[in-house]
Amino acid sequence: MRTTICSTAICIAAMLASCQGQPRWYKGNLHTHSLWSDGNHFPEMIVDWYASRDYDFLALTEHNIVADHEKWVTNDLVIRRGGRTALADYRKRFGADWVDQKTEDGKLHVRLKTLDEIRPQFDGFLMIAAEEITAAFEKKPIHINATNVAERIPPQKGTSVQDVMRKTLQAVEAHKLEHNLPVLVHLNHPNFGWGVTAADLAAVTEEQFFEVYNGHPSVHHKGDKERPSTERMWDIANTTRIRDLNASLLYGIGTDDSHNYHNQSGSTPGRGWVMVRATEKTPAALIAAMERGDFYASSGVVLDAVETTDRSLSLEIAAQGDATYVTEVFGTRKDSDEVGVLLARIPGLRPCYYFDGDELFVRATVTSTLPADNPVWKGQKRQAWVQPVVPGIEQ
Repeated sequence: MRTTICSTAICIAAMLASCQGQPRWYKGNLHTHSLWSDGNHFPEMIVDWYASRDYDFLALTEHNIVADHEKWVTNDLVIRRGGRTALADYRKRFGADWVDQKTEDGKLHVRLKTLDEIRPQFDGFLMIAAEEITAAFEKKPIHINATNVAERIPPQKGTSVQDVMRKTLQAVEAHKLEHNLPVLVHLNHPNFGWGVTAADLAAVTEEQFFEVYNGHPSVHHKGDKERPSTERMWDIANTTRIRDLNASLLYGIGTDDSHNYHNQSGSTPGRGWVMVRATEKTPAALIAAMERGDFYASSGVVLDAVETTDRSLSLEIAAQGDATYVTEVFGTRKDSDEVGVLLARIPGLRPCYYFDGDELFVRATVTSTLPADNPVWKGQKRQAWVQPVVPGIEQ
């Protein structure tokens, strides 16, 4: 392990966002639930939460459903999930005329608005149609998000975890071709229910994205004594992909997986997101940027710039108050049996790692001394996860 500080100039393209045609950073969450599935608030209230907190885009990812048709819920369900003030809060925010309700069999029902109805309420905020394709194999959960869909994609059955993953990806690919749409597909919370292993992530090379950070308290982000954390799984999978399978890198996404919007218990919003560097705020531009690895995941650390050349990986970290930062660089060396080792630990706002040339891949995790705004575990710090790169290939 070595400690270095970059003295070279950092790419400042992200600072030129005001120039026409220049890329800028867009903040978004790609894993969110509402009353359309197992969330506990109305979709407009959830969109309002994100839109009012400097997010640029959001995907409502309901379990095996897309918010594109008529759906009514009883107020009893709303109260049971979200509390007695949920409907009143909804009326207060959007007005009584906006809320559609009816009484049947003595029970009050409320209609959930579709995405097309909600979008005009949030001018300039991008809402992307999405679905959490929710399947399982022998009680092992296999949840895969498809972002920018035209309609519901049915969950798939298979003979193994990997078979279900592949069939789901094949179904999404068929959907893309049928509708001529770019669709981002990512595997959710692999350690939830210990459903997906690092070997599965490595083997299903068609999958380019997974959640390295998910803000739900029940997804075992840090693993346990016998099973690896999601970060460790990332390194294992990428080592296998590059060394043994000659396959593409697996990229890491940060999400909320938010369900609860009324208190601080359970899975709440604002814990994880992606920052995507794109030329415009459209699904096509955002997906294209993510497919080329031009994004990072975050739970609170902000990066002004990420630059990879054939010689180095450099970052520019945005200062927050009196916080200090450490960037840990991980990778696997070509002739080593050790996987995902710590290659360097670099303090400061402008870390730079110069490639030795014998790394299969290199990635970075930035950790702040500031606590997370909405921590999942005691002592959690703000972090950012930079996408892996293959040394010697200019990005």
